[in-house]
Amino acid sequence: MNRILVVEDESIIRSALRRLLERNGYQVNEAGSVGEALDNNDLSHFDLIITDLRLPGEPGTALIKQAGDTPVLLMTSYASLKSAVDSIKMGASDYIAKPFDHDEMLSAVGRIIADKKTQLASPEVPSIAPEPKKANHGMIGQCQSMKELYRRIEKVAPTDATVLILGESGTGKELVAKSLHEHSDRRDGPIISVNCAAIPETLIESELFGHEKGAFTGANSTRIGLVEAADGGSLFLDEIGELPIEAQARLLRLLQEKEVRRLGSVQSRRINVRLIAATHRDLKALSATGEFREDLYYRLHVVELKLPPLREREGDIFTLATALLANACKRLNKPTMYYNEEARLAINTYGWPGNIREMENAIERAVILAEDNEVTHELLSIDVDISKLDSIPQQQPSNFDGNDLDDPQEDLSLEDYFQRFVLEHQDQMTETELAQKLGISRKCLWERRQRLGIPRKKSAAR
Repeated sequence: MNRILVVEDESIIRSALRRLLERNGYQVNEAGSVGEALDNNDLSHFDLIITDLRLPGEPGTALIKQAGDTPVLLMTSYASLKSAVDSIKMGASDYIAKPFDHDEMLSAVGRIIADKKTQLASPEVPSIAPEPKKANHGMIGQCQSMKELYRRIEKVAPTDATVLILGESGTGKELVAKSLHEHSDRRDGPIISVNCAAIPETLIESELFGHEKGAFTGANSTRIGLVEAADGGSLFLDEIGELPIEAQARLLRLLQEKEVRRLGSVQSRRINVRLIAATHRDLKALSATGEFREDLYYRLHVVELKLPPLREREGDIFTLATALLANACKRLNKPTMYYNEEARLAINTYGWPGNIREMENAIERAVILAEDNEVTHELLSIDVDISKLDSIPQQQPSNFDGNDLDDPQEDLSLEDYFQRFVLEHQDQMTETELAQKLGISRKCLWERRQRLGIPRKKSAAR
């Protein structure tokens, strides 16, 4: 059994992490500070040390030198990511940003421990550098299209190429942009995100490129723009298809000349910034109608990354829903919740036109309104095509041979049999257990209840 030392001063986080790791087969020791960890433990006896970056007394990075060959995984807030990257250079194996979901933590732990075992098994192969963090930046999914996306991110990120991210609204285009930034040589610089559709057309040029004092009415002081603020880092322009034509011309100059000029200024400034753009619109079609500059389109279209809509990620849908439910419970300080069978079927069969954003909102609403730990289809408030549910394979009977009836020899029709079985067992069994015994889905059980007029009683068995 692999041994892990968790060093975290927040007792709630420390205990929750210990329980998560123990449930997944790890042996865990705890400490609230670097001093406590060193006083009470021999670090060489552990397979991994997980430590918060900021601790009372010495920071978590103090354990890196003390750990020897034991790998160290740092936990940090998003505000301290630069410090975490510096820690990687000091010898930490990886970092994970708070708040993290369970799958993300378990994946990082499993990978680091597996890497250590590989190195021990092959000592003759020197480790040139720590394995880079996988290029998913919080994205969840292992369908073929997402694997291809991760592969392309890993190839494109280290370059300075302009990237155009395509995808429907709510698919997670900003996560892709952050992943490109964090896996580039610009990771120590800023990443500035701008939603072009959220800024009024009259202000967009001033916001992006800045202005000098007196450049226009209300310009009472000089102000740098968001492009200058991103100098040395990355500039992410979301919904770039909404950018006005005048601002497009200025952006084209930035891409061609690497210069920016504030409104009202006669001098240009050299800018070192990588541009990442995203849109859900067809820029090529917009350029054909004159709504988007054709020359800017070709400047942006150096590398194209396409995010699939959620409806095309069939194998990832429920995995995403499970992770989002865990995140919502933690964020809203709610106990751990689960989806009942009807909710699971609804999640897997709904089209999700709003993609991940719609799913996240539906789940958060359900967590807020839930009266117990069960998330139902009704709480999710999503409209599901009943014909789609009919195509879901029904559950097979489990350990039922007809002997549960008082008189198995009685000549019963199927409807009589169903009605009698439900009435005799619904006070002791849940809806899921009833459906499993009868070899039908919960949807089918509900429909037969409606047809036969059998009211649903709240089960005493939980």
